[in-house]
Parts: sequence; structure tokens; C-alpha cells
Amino acid sequence: MAAKKLKILIVAAEVAPFAKVGGLADVAGALPKALQAMGHDVRVAMPCYKMIEDNPAYDVKDLPLEFTFQLNNDRTEQTYVRQTRIGDDIPVYLVAHKTFFKEATESKKVYSLQPEPYVFFDRAVMEFVSRLTPQWIPDIVHCNDWHTGLLPVYLSLESDKNPIWANTARIFTIHNLAYQGEFDWQILSYAGLPESLFTYDKLEFYGQVSFMKGGLIFSHLVNTVSQTYSKEIQTPEYGCRLEGLLQYLAQQDKISGIVNGIDYSEYDPATDPRIPANFSAESPAGKSKCRTALQKECGLPLSKTSAVIGIVSRLADQKGFDLISHIAEKMMNLPLQLVILGSGDPVYETFFRDLEKRFPKKMKAHIGFDADLAQRIYAGSDMFLMPSRFEPCGLGQLMSLRYGTIPIVRATGGLADTIMPFDLKTHRGNGFSFADYKADTLLETIELALRTFADKEQWQPLVQNAMNSNFSWDNSARKYVELYKNALKRI
Repeated sequence: MAAKKLKILIVAAEVAPFAKVGGLADVAGALPKALQAMGHDVRVAMPCYKMIEDNPAYDVKDLPLEFTFQLNNDRTEQTYVRQTRIGDDIPVYLVAHKTFFKEATESKKVYSLQPEPYVFFDRAVMEFVSRLTPQWIPDIVHCNDWHTGLLPVYLSLESDKNPIWANTARIFTIHNLAYQGEFDWQILSYAGLPESLFTYDKLEFYGQVSFMKGGLIFSHLVNTVSQTYSKEIQTPEYGCRLEGLLQYLAQQDKISGIVNGIDYSEYDPATDPRIPANFSAESPAGKSKCRTALQKECGLPLSKTSAVIGIVSRLADQKGFDLISHIAEKMMNLPLQLVILGSGDPVYETFFRDLEKRFPKKMKAHIGFDADLAQRIYAGSDMFLMPSRFEPCGLGQLMSLRYGTIPIVRATGGLADTIMPFDLKTHRGNGFSFADYKADTLLETIELALRTFADKEQWQPLVQNAMNSNFSWDNSARKYVELYKNALKRI
């Protein structure tokens, strides 16, 4: 008997390539393609940001779908839906409003700091799906992070009175629990939701309304983007004051972890047009050409004995830059060259600019972001540094593995799930990791990696292990399908 073909709607505030702030966009852009390849009917819904409408490359079309709905007692919203596509003809519905989402002109300004645009978006998704012609009611509505946290609330309330939603399962994925969407309780009135939801067991959260909490409570199943992170967030250290609720969900067997994948068709060193030379695990010669090209681009000496360590990251404490800054000068005395690409906390931007001025032959700091340069760093570095304080999943270490660049990570969240420390005796493992969040421990791990780099009989097997690691979306998509099926059983 053939497996049931599922109708799946993935809802997110950002979807690559149209709008990207973080890893959520990569997931929302790649998972649908993997699910479609498995035979499922997948569609995506996201806000209609101005920068998407203005980009002719996205070939945005108008749908014959314009309507009004009553958001609350005093407010009626007019909505229209546009459409573009990703992958092999996967519809991406762009939910448009006359004023919301119009100010966003670049990816870093995508998210509104106000709740109203996402209240509208969540409600409008439910409204427009029910109006699609021909009718298409999903088996699964898969919501992501706080921006979509009210959609499970709306769907739950609507399913009690509207039979078309009675057989739809609601999934909520936490990509980063630190961002919860907390707003004044009066947002309930704006959202047209009853004040009875403002209780500790529903949406109330320390005197405010939490959109994240809405997604957690009103979904059939919840997951995070790694198995370790799903356990970490049940503790006070990582739980962001929601650990009690998350412990309860775990007791109900309602929370799990699925590690993100990356799109192996897009991130393939054998075919990637953005890097100076192509290579693969079977034909690795091009890697050294990428390394030399990166050194030249960054004005670094063409040393074969100094390891090139790359960093592509947001510059923030969460990413371990407090540790790196403590040992940076000691690192400059080691046989390494450091290449950094990122922006964020002005303190770290200034720190690395100053460090480059003092050690121009040891490091290069690119403050900002350049997607093509990021690929050249992944391909041309020997190691990739990612000592995060916490990391729900992380994509940087997966990218670096794909390009034969050895990760040095802290064993937390998805980093713990994807990086296995290299064993010098058995030659098993694909990187280096440490547990204690201490600068000295990080330095010791870097020194171990450098010693291993100097021994080519050890280093070459490690590079092969890295490139043969499989974190494609095929594996993760199969786990999501099982999650969807389990959610359908809970209706």
C-alpha cells in the first residue's frame, strides 16, 4: 500500500531566498523541496515584504484572491495574496497588506518590532487558505517561531466551529527560544482573541502575552532543531522562563528534536560556482586552490604551515565571541591565520577591526555580510570556529563539513548533535569540540586542532570524514514526515 501523500503548509516570517535573517529562512526554503521530492504536496506562506515584490527575479504574480475579514470588533482588514515559487514548482503564498511589511527594504530589517503585522499575518493565513480555489485544506500546518505563534491559537479556536479545520494537525518548531514575542496583554483585543486566554495555562506570560507560548500550547506537537537543544530548553539555563511548560510537554511526549539539514544541491563544492576551484571528497585537489585564493584575497601570507581558521557569524556573545576576544592575542601567537566575516555587536566589530590593524599578516576582518565571500571562506579555510554559548542547531558547522573545513565547536545544542570529536587512534569523528564554556578550554581545543593539522596522516582522514558526513535535508525531511504523522494521530 502506497504511503499517504500529505498536504503540508509551512508558515514562516522568512523564507530563503526571498527574505533571510537567520537559519529559519534556510529551513523554510529547503525543507519544502525535500518534502516534495518525497511525493508530498507542499506549499509555503510568508509575509509579502516590499523587497520581494520589487525584485523581478522572483516573478511575483497576483492571485485572484482579495478579501476582507473581521480582525476584531473595531477593525476590518483587507487582504490580497500574491505568489512566487521555489524548487520544483512549490507555491509560495505572499500575504500582503496595504501598510504592513512595506517598509522592509533589506533582509536585516525584515522583522517588525511591533506585534500587529504578525497578528494580521497569522489570522490572514487561516483566512486565505480557506478561500483557495480549488479548495486546498492542509493535513499539516507547520508554524515556525514566535511570528507564527498565534496561528495555532486561531486554528484551534476555529476548528471547534468550522469543520474544514477539524482534521488539520498543528506543528510548531522552535528555532530559537530566546526570541518569544512578548507584548502587552491588550494585544489580545487587537487580535480579536478572548480575554479568557490571558491565563497562566494559555497565553499569559509574566504579565504579558507570549506568542511563542501560544504556539507551544495550541499545537499538537512541538519540535526544536536539534535533539540536544530540545533537552537543554527544559532547564533554567536555556529555558528562558518556559522550562516548566517545556518539561510538561516532554512528559506528554509532545516535544522532540530534528536536526536541520542543508541543501546539498546548492552547497556542493563539486559544482559551486561561487568558489575559485571545485573539489570533492574523491577529487580534493581544488581545496588547496580555494585556500590560496582566500589568503590572497585577504592579504595573508601564502603559508602552508599556518592553518586558516574561518568564522562566518553574527558577532554576539551567544556565538562565543566573548571567549574569542579573551584569547585573541594568544591566538595571534599560534600557527594560524584568522578570517572573519560578520556584523553585530559594535564592541566586537571594533575589537576585530583593531586586531586586524595590529596583526595584518595574521587576520582579516570583513565587517558586514557577503554571501559569496561566505562560500569562499567555507571552501578556503582549514577550520571553522563556532564556540557558541548556545546553538539551537547551527548551519555554519554543516556548511563547513560539506566543504572539508573542520569545525571547532562547543558541544551544545545542534553542535553537540552534529560534531563528533576526532579520535586520533581510531580516526573516527569529524571535528573538535569542548564542553566547558571557558576561554582557556577553547584555546586548548584550538591548539589540539592545530597539532592535528600539522600531522597530515591524521588530518587527511579527518577531512574525508567531514566531507562524508551526511546532513542533507533528505534525512531530516523523513523525520519531519514521521512527526507530521504522529501529530495527525493526536487530533
